[in-house]
Amino acid sequence: MGLISLAVWTLTSAVAAGTILALWHLRAAEGVARPPPAAGIAHGILGTAGLIALGFALRGPVRGVGAGVGSFGSMAAWLFVGAIVTGIAMLLWRRKPVAMAVHAGIAIAGYVLLLAWNALG
Repeated sequence: MGLISLAVWTLTSAVAAGTILALWHLRAAEGVARPPPAAGIAHGILGTAGLIALGFALRGPVRGVGAGVGSFGSMAAWLFVGAIVTGIAMLLWRRKPVAMAVHAGIAIAGYVLLLAWNALG
């Protein structure tokens, strides 16, 4: 498995975990217990590991220039950095809904760019 595949699969796992956490938070509005902070921290560690793998993958040969997606990998990495920063802010601000929405939006944008870069690069 190459570094790009490792990054994609790790970040896909982090996105799946984030989706589960988001749905769990929505259920908490119906009286179900909120997810434990450890679940969010594990999600963050997984996302950080994926970002590190992506960083190493970006050091390799340039890809995607012919398809017009050459900068998508580095842009995805910067968006994931933003997602990590807003994720840490959520821990500090006790999971405010606005911070969650910003975190999710940034992470989804980064994930879409990552998938396009992987598919077309």
